Amino acid sequence: MEADALAVPGAGNSGRPTGAPLGNEPLGDLGLAGDDAAIWSYDFESEKLSWLPGLENLLGGGVLTEAETESRLADLVAPLTSGTRTSPPWREFELEQSFRNPAGELRWVRLRARTIGDDNGSTGLLGIATDVTDVHENRQALEDLTDRYRLLVELSPDAVCVHEAGIVTYVNRAAVSALGASSTAELIGRPIMDFVAEESLPALLDRIASLHRQGASTDPADTVMLRLDGTKYLVQSISVRTTWEGRPAFQVIMRDISAQKAAEATLRYQAALISHVSDAIIATNGTGMVTSWNPAAENVYGWTAGEAIGGTVSDLVGAALDPETVLRRGGVLRTTHRHRNGSTLAIRISAAEMADGFVLVCADETARRRAEQHYSTVVASLDEGVVVVGPGGLIESANPAACRIIGIDHDDLIGVPCVTLELFDEQGRIPPARIPSVVTRRTRVTQTGLVLRLRRPDGGDVWISLTSRLLTPEDPSAMAVVTSFTDITERRAIGERLAHEATHDPLTELANRTLVLDSLAEALSGAGRAELTTLLFIDLDKFKVINDSLGHSVGDKVLRIAGERLRRGIGESDLVGRLGGDEFVVVTAEITEPDEIKALAEHLREALTEPITVNGRQLHIDASIGIVTAANDDTRTAEDLLRDADVAMYQAKTLGRARYEFFDVELRERMQRRLRMEQDLRDALQNEELWTAYQPVVDIESGEMVAVEALLRWKHPAHGTISPAEFIPLAEESDLINLIGKHVLRTTTREIARRRDQLGIDLNLKVNLSARQLDDPHLVPTVQDALRTTGLPPHALTLEVTESALMRDQAAAAEVLASLRDLGVSLAIDDFGTGYSSLAQLQRLPLDTLKIDRTFVTGIAESRDAAAIVKSIIAMAHAVDLIVVAEGVEDEEQLAVLRELRCDQAQGFHLGRPAPPDELFGAVE
Repeated sequence: MEADALAVPGAGNSGRPTGAPLGNEPLGDLGLAGDDAAIWSYDFESEKLSWLPGLENLLGGGVLTEAETESRLADLVAPLTSGTRTSPPWREFELEQSFRNPAGELRWVRLRARTIGDDNGSTGLLGIATDVTDVHENRQALEDLTDRYRLLVELSPDAVCVHEAGIVTYVNRAAVSALGASSTAELIGRPIMDFVAEESLPALLDRIASLHRQGASTDPADTVMLRLDGTKYLVQSISVRTTWEGRPAFQVIMRDISAQKAAEATLRYQAALISHVSDAIIATNGTGMVTSWNPAAENVYGWTAGEAIGGTVSDLVGAALDPETVLRRGGVLRTTHRHRNGSTLAIRISAAEMADGFVLVCADETARRRAEQHYSTVVASLDEGVVVVGPGGLIESANPAACRIIGIDHDDLIGVPCVTLELFDEQGRIPPARIPSVVTRRTRVTQTGLVLRLRRPDGGDVWISLTSRLLTPEDPSAMAVVTSFTDITERRAIGERLAHEATHDPLTELANRTLVLDSLAEALSGAGRAELTTLLFIDLDKFKVINDSLGHSVGDKVLRIAGERLRRGIGESDLVGRLGGDEFVVVTAEITEPDEIKALAEHLREALTEPITVNGRQLHIDASIGIVTAANDDTRTAEDLLRDADVAMYQAKTLGRARYEFFDVELRERMQRRLRMEQDLRDALQNEELWTAYQPVVDIESGEMVAVEALLRWKHPAHGTISPAEFIPLAEESDLINLIGKHVLRTTTREIARRRDQLGIDLNLKVNLSARQLDDPHLVPTVQDALRTTGLPPHALTLEVTESALMRDQAAAAEVLASLRDLGVSLAIDDFGTGYSSLAQLQRLPLDTLKIDRTFVTGIAESRDAAAIVKSIIAMAHAVDLIVVAEGVEDEEQLAVLRELRCDQAQGFHLGRPAPPDELFGAVE
């Protein structure tokens, strides 16, 4: 990655900005890059950060290396890159971060970003980083000073009041007390003269009449005041001309010596405001000589106050500057000035006349105007079309991409009514009233992510993804609309092809397992569900002999012919699919009688048994068929029906092949076996038939065993070893899992505590918890009791919970895990990747470890996709400080890949099979 190239997600990284979809609105909505701003992006899939030149200066004054810049940017945007992956495209985010630059200075940066992507979700972030240190400091200082002044006046021990046109508009607490009132309501709205004794009125009026300009004040003068009860009291007052809600007013301070100091503090406060504003404030006399030059003017023009005061303003700003000309042009003028070093400045001047000269406020707009130029350049280089439609519905501007997509030259497109563009949705051509820009202008509602077909003048069609929104939504009177759109014709075609490939068997073009299950689930749901849904599971007899003896090419031809015969043998509304190998299924809801179902099964068998000629050889196959039916009140899922039909098919094979069997008998037998097995499992706990094996967990870098996972085993007295895959689900479906879990906790913590003490090893014990155990109110006391009675340190115990158990009820799971964490134990999520959780969800749970499911590890050495998935999981887990353990490591190649991907720990047969404790650790007394 080159530091001077912006790698926008969805675009190339060719060393220069190539443009990419920027979301619902122009880049200007995020902010514009300038001297104090830089554009950056983040790709969710590759986890790469990129940026445009300027970021090095913003983050480190130009002294940072590319790697240092990337590291610092990664730290600053980490809350955005880790917390926005699941957000939909075009969502905006903003935060302010502080950091210290290489010089040790505290700086502030504002990060504004938008998720960008496509119909399948967000693919990355595009954002602007802006240096807001000065704004942050100035704003805080201004707010602090304003609050301090307000508090100073309100709590001042001296009486302060404000009157406008002779009417009191404000009094502080001291004034309320001094005038003998109980509340401000007794004073506000009354004439100020009601509180001045008759003998002091003439002098007071003369002093007020002498105040001609804003800020003018009288000399301290003795004044006799009247309280509400008519009593008089003498004060030393000062009147100041000010404003109240923008209107001329007078502020009166009735004070002693301390009040005089408060007034001086107020003047210092006003001077501080001038010193801290970001705009240059320059005062001149009538001849143009500078009499005041604030710090902002020093920053803008490069001249210090000492150098500027006494000089001519035109010389200092590098251009002719006549305040009277500015006033004649309305008081505001945009012009060009020059810095002391000769660089050009874009300045907006505001002028006001004073009694002895002028005050000039010069706002530096150089960065903003440069950003506008950058914005125009960026929009022109976008691959996304951008069109601005005026209030009258005419196209006012269009970037090159828009002209290319629409197929019209720029000059021919400008001024064209937007309604003349031919747009189509799934129902046909969109009428003028429903054109997105027209709808947005009428309703002021943004139209986002519309997928439409655009008819070009040459007769060709392009598919576009379109967003339409008001150009300036903050202005209620502005009705211009900006419409952005992307050519998705190729992407749509690829998507349709991929969707077909994802739901169809590539060999036979029949529905695959995914489509079969989806279609079956749809048939089993909804108000329009059929009276009876029938599933036939078809397995070809003798196919293995053909495939093994004549080769896979012949076998593939046989499968294609068999699939075509099945397709011809069903109704138009029925579905035929291939699950894999020589297994097919037929789903129908058109027949309801058992005899009709049997007739269909025989018909399909007869079609399959017809001779097949391949490469001049005549081949014969038959089929075993399992049948399951589901009435409209059947609660089984699509997976359940497919499983039951599979069981019935194997029953047909067991009974001699080339036949069909219904599911009922096998279901009854299987349920009976389940009941027997459940009772045997209850006896196994009492008869001590359950024992624990331990599988090593190894640190990938050092190769040392750092933990063992406790794995429950059952040696049945009659059936021998029973697979955990069979008896653990039985335990979870009954009330046995909590009893078994308690037993496992006590025996394993006791065993590992003993081994740690006798062998002097620091070994962690990992114990699995089921979803049912998380619901057990006695779980936390059970863990606490096991640790206390066995002496195993809490940090040496890790409790593993499956992903599906955590996602079942996140709130309840989080509460239980928090209670377990309070005991000091570690927590892990097991089989990660087999469910539907995300790291954003897991971040809200108090987890320490993430175990990658073995299905991802199996093909990691052969499949780049598998390795990429595991790499992403490891990177994301490390981003939220989780230890990563890979399950199912079967060979050295897999271990080497995991080591390269920086996985922390691993377990599997290659590193150690589950074994009894004496076999794993050696016998000890």
